Amino acid sequence: MAGPHDRDCRPERERVHRPHGRPRREHRERRSTQNTPEKRISRCSEDEPKITESPQRRERREKRASRDIPDRSPRHKPRSPERRRRNEPTSYTSSERSSNPLSFDSLAKLDAHNEKSSRHIQEQEQLLAPKEKDRGYERRRKEKVASGRVLKDKARPRRKSQAGRENRRVVSGPLAEEGKVRKRGGYIAEESGKKRFGRKCWISVLVVVLLLVILIPVGVYASKKHGGGGGSASSGGSSGDGPAPANENLKDINESDIPAAAKNTYLDPFTWYDTTDFNVTYTTETIGGLPVMGLDSKWDDKKQANENVPSLDKAWLYGTMPIRGVNIGGWLSIEPFITPSLFKAYKPNQGIIDEYTLTKELGPQKAAKTLEKHYATFISEKDFQQIQEAGFDHVRIPYSYWAVTTYPGDPYVPKISWRYLLRAIEYCRKYGLRVKLDLHGLPGSQNGWNHSGRQGAIGWLNGTDGDLNAQRSLDIHTQLSTFFAQPRYKNVIAIYGLANEPKMIALPTSAVLDWETKAAAIVRKSGMQQYLAVGDGFLGLSKWKGQLSGIQNVMLDVHQYTIFNKNQINYPHQKKIEYACEGWTDQMKQSVNVATGFGPTICGEWSQADTDCALYLNNVNMGSRWEGSLPTGDPATSVTTPDCPPDSGTCSCDKANADASSYSDDYKHWLMVYAEAQMASFEVGWGWFYWTWVTESATQWSWKAGMDAGILPKKTWQRDFNCTTNIPDFNDLPENY
Repeated sequence: MAGPHDRDCRPERERVHRPHGRPRREHRERRSTQNTPEKRISRCSEDEPKITESPQRRERREKRASRDIPDRSPRHKPRSPERRRRNEPTSYTSSERSSNPLSFDSLAKLDAHNEKSSRHIQEQEQLLAPKEKDRGYERRRKEKVASGRVLKDKARPRRKSQAGRENRRVVSGPLAEEGKVRKRGGYIAEESGKKRFGRKCWISVLVVVLLLVILIPVGVYASKKHGGGGGSASSGGSSGDGPAPANENLKDINESDIPAAAKNTYLDPFTWYDTTDFNVTYTTETIGGLPVMGLDSKWDDKKQANENVPSLDKAWLYGTMPIRGVNIGGWLSIEPFITPSLFKAYKPNQGIIDEYTLTKELGPQKAAKTLEKHYATFISEKDFQQIQEAGFDHVRIPYSYWAVTTYPGDPYVPKISWRYLLRAIEYCRKYGLRVKLDLHGLPGSQNGWNHSGRQGAIGWLNGTDGDLNAQRSLDIHTQLSTFFAQPRYKNVIAIYGLANEPKMIALPTSAVLDWETKAAAIVRKSGMQQYLAVGDGFLGLSKWKGQLSGIQNVMLDVHQYTIFNKNQINYPHQKKIEYACEGWTDQMKQSVNVATGFGPTICGEWSQADTDCALYLNNVNMGSRWEGSLPTGDPATSVTTPDCPPDSGTCSCDKANADASSYSDDYKHWLMVYAEAQMASFEVGWGWFYWTWVTESATQWSWKAGMDAGILPKKTWQRDFNCTTNIPDFNDLPENY
C-alpha cells in the first residue's frame, strides 16, 4: 500500500475516487478491474511515463475530442476545486517531495510489494473474468424488478396501523445493499441463482395439507376402533379426544342474561365445556345451599330398566329382588388405575399420585379445564344406555366433598363435578336405573388412599384436624340430604352412602360408629327416607352383629377382593372359584341374618381381576404383590417376593396386562366362571355392584371391556354357572399365564 510520501503521477482526472453515495463494494469491484498491471507503476520518475493508458480508453477519449464532447463518465464527474481539495489525497509538488527522498532499502521493499500485488490482481482477474460478463445483465434485471415493485407499491393503497399512521416498509441500508428485504417473519435474501417459492410449490403444499386433513381423522378413528392396550372401553376417555361439544342450547340465551357477579363462575353456562342436556337458563335458586342450575323442572319416573324389575315409580323389594349394579368409578372421584392418562405425563420425583397432588400441580384454572373435560368425555349418556342394555338395574356413583365445597388450602376443583352428578342422575332416570350415591372423599380423607382424594395420613377423626373434618363432613351431609330430599329424587335415588371405606382397622371403631349415627340422624331430619349405606371398614362381616341397630333402613356395604390379601392372591385358579362359592357365600348368609349378623348386606365392589398387576392399582409408580415388587415401607403391607400360586414358575404381569384378545380359550372360560360365581355368592345377600363400568386400559376391571371380550355376560342375569353345580376343572390352566 502506498505511503504518504509515494508519488501519484496520474493525471488528476485519471485518479479514481468513489463518487458520493456509491456503495463501497461496487467501488471496490470497479477499482479491481481498473488496477491492471499495465495501468499501474510502482513509482514515478522523470525517466518513466506518467501513465499507461489502455487502447480502449484512448479510443473513447479520441472520439470525444474529435466531436468536442466533454467526458461525462459518472466515475470521473468533474468536481469543484474545493471538493477536490477536501476529498482527494494530498498532492505534493516536486520541491516538496524532494525534501523527503526514499532510501534504497525503501525503494526495494516498495518494488517487491508492488510485484506481489500485481500477481495477486492477475489471479483475481482470472477468477472474476467469467462473472463480469453476467454482472451487467444481473444488475439490469434487478433494477427492472425493483422498478416494477415501486410502481406496484405506488398503485396499492397503503394500510393504516391501529394508531392511524400509514404502515411503511423500511429497508435498512445494509440489507438493501446485500439484496435482502425484510418480510413478515424475518429477512429473506434475494440472491441470484436461487429459485423463488413459485406457484408449483404452493400447489404442492396445498395437496399435502389436504391429504393430512383427510388422513389424520381417519387414523384417529381407526386407532380408537382397533386400539389395544388392554381394551380401553371408554366412550370418550380422559384425554377427551374428538371435537368439542357443539353446545347448541347456548344459542337460546344471551350472555347479557348472566349477572355480572356470576360471570366466569361455575354458574356461567358460557364457561362450561359441555352444555349437553343441561338447562342453561340462569337461575339463582338453591336448595340446601346447592344450586339447581342445569336442571329441568319436569321429570318422569315411569321408566323401567328391564323386564325383570319394576319401573322407578314402583317399589323395589330389597332383600327379595337382588341388586345387579355397576360402579361409575374414576369419574367424579379420580382413581389413577382407572384413568392412568391423567398421571403418566409426570415423573416419579414430581410426586403426582392422587387428585390432591394433580390439581395442585395443574393450578386452579388448568385443573378446572382438565377435570371438566374429563367429566364431560369419560362418561356420557351413551354409557348409561349401554349399562341398561347390559342388564343392570342400579348404578353406584362415587363423588367427593369438593362437589359441594372446598376449604382453605384445598387445591381441588370446586363445585364443577356437582353439575355432572346431577346430570348423571337424570340419565339414570331416563333409562330406569336406580342410583346409589356414595361419598368417596371426605374432608381430611377417611382412609388415606388415593381414591379418597389424598393419599397418606388419615385426617378424618384422626390427627390435629380430625374432629374439625368430621364436623365438616356432617355439614356436607346436611347440604346434600337437604337437596336430595326433594320429591324429584324420591324414586331415582334408592341408597344414600355416608362414607366410602372408612379405615376402621386404623381408626377407633367407636368414633366411626358415633359419627355414622350422627350422619344418619342428619339425613333423616332432612326428609330423606331412602336406604342408608355404611362401609364394613374391613373389620369383617362377623364384627357387625348388632351395630347401628337403632337406625332404620340401613345396609352394610362390604367390598370383596382376593387380590389385595396376602393369603388369597396366591390361590390357584380352582381355589379362587371355590372360595367365591363357599367362603363369600357363607359370609353373606351369616351377615344378612339379624340373628347372626348385621342384617341387610350388599357387596358394593368386586371384580374378576386375577392379579393386582393393573397399572397404578397399588398406587402410582408402585409395583405388585404378584411380582413381589411392592415395597410400601410398612412391614405389614410390603411384598418383596412374588406372591403368586406356588410352583407356578415365574409370575409376570406382562400377560396379565395384555389385551384380552390374547387370552386363551381356557383362561377366558375361567374368567367367566369366576365372575358368575361371585355374582351368585353376593346374591345370597341383597345384591352387588361391579367395580367398575369402564377403564382406560384395565380389562379385568371394566365390565364394558370384559363384556366385549367375551369374559363377562351380555346380560347380568344370563349365566351358565351359579355355584349350585360342580365347579369346572381348571387344574390344567397355567397359573402364570
